[in-house]
Amino acid sequence: MATEEYLTFGENKRGMSKYLFVLLLGYMPLVQAQKVMLKQLTSNTFIHTSYLQTDDFGHVPCNGLVIRDGKQAIIFDTPTDDQSAKELIHLVQDSLQCQIVAVFPTHFHSDCLGGLQAFHEAGIASISNELTLELAKKSGAEIPQFSFHNSFTFKVGNEKVLIRFLGQGHTRDNVVGYFPSEKVLFGGCLIKEMGASMGYLGDANVEEWSATVKRVKKAFPRVKWVVPGHGEAGDVRLLDYTRKLFLSLDHIK
Repeated sequence: MATEEYLTFGENKRGMSKYLFVLLLGYMPLVQAQKVMLKQLTSNTFIHTSYLQTDDFGHVPCNGLVIRDGKQAIIFDTPTDDQSAKELIHLVQDSLQCQIVAVFPTHFHSDCLGGLQAFHEAGIASISNELTLELAKKSGAEIPQFSFHNSFTFKVGNEKVLIRFLGQGHTRDNVVGYFPSEKVLFGGCLIKEMGASMGYLGDANVEEWSATVKRVKKAFPRVKWVVPGHGEAGDVRLLDYTRKLFLSLDHIK
């Protein structure tokens, strides 16, 4: 059984110190700070998780994805606040020994760009769908620095990462990210974990959601891993589950 690593940042009399615990648990390394944790999914992808306090759903774990190649990394979605984002930046730089070259918020909610200011202060470029930029501006949130129309391909190290807008669902602007070399799809809040409810629908287009997920599955037929915005990662069955969840509300069919 492989080791699982926990890196915890804590305070002592001399300030911030690091403690490394190696436990014979599980099979994937997990790096944890006070407000964010980083768990390895594949050789070069890591799920970062932070928490958002909500009125309707309580203390909600929120996922993002780190993708690396060589000494470079990109991040899908910021942690939920700037302090958590600062911790994630340090974890990627110190534990993965990578330079973060860009962050991609997948939609305009705070579980995607709530920590964006920390990335900007660290000199890290932010790139989003053009509608995400517009909606962030209207909501008074930190605004991504650059935008694209519908699709974008970004190179991290020597590998390509694909970012695509394939339709409305959780929000009008939600995009997904795909790392072809390891067949990892970051679905964000467009995709639900197995057994999940519909969740927050305040900005959703429930009539188009199912059809959008169908287009996602068609666009990336070789996907092996799917990471939802909340909950556990899985395989293509997460796409099928999400589509069925909203199918009764889908008038496009």
